[in-house]
Amino acid sequence: MHGHKKTLFGFAAVLVFLLSCRESSQLTDSQKASLMNEVRSMLRNYSDDIRSKGLLAEFAFLDSSADFFWVPPGSSSALSYNTVASMIRSNALLYQSVENSWDTLRIFPLTPDLAGYTGKLSSIMIANSGKVTKVSLVETGLVIRRRNGWKLLCGQTALAMGTP
Repeated sequence: MHGHKKTLFGFAAVLVFLLSCRESSQLTDSQKASLMNEVRSMLRNYSDDIRSKGLLAEFAFLDSSADFFWVPPGSSSALSYNTVASMIRSNALLYQSVENSWDTLRIFPLTPDLAGYTGKLSSIMIANSGKVTKVSLVETGLVIRRRNGWKLLCGQTALAMGTP
């Protein structure tokens, strides 16, 4: 398991490095600030919608194209949209509430339609049985602007170090 965490965190470190190196110099400071606000708002709305509507609210924020992939906590490989969608549907039946909040969040505008982000989240999940699970997560990903708004395109979520 320890090597597994190294792999996921290595992926995150490489992605953050690439994002920071590739940040578009063609974007003005004003454009970058606007994009950062849009993406921050989308990520907060994502968390708010899950809190108020449940896990199925995630579908409004996921890019369903063939380019989508995600590495969830505990997984050693990227999962396709269909696999992630199946997992969301299954987990939605298990939890009465999920509350995610960003402790830290950095956004890296790359183009007018693509941005990277990385941050640390706190998550409180209450199962239908009443069991409460609290975890600290680290997430790194790319979001893409589509006709119907910003969508999660790819990335990974991992347990933060020190989380049981």
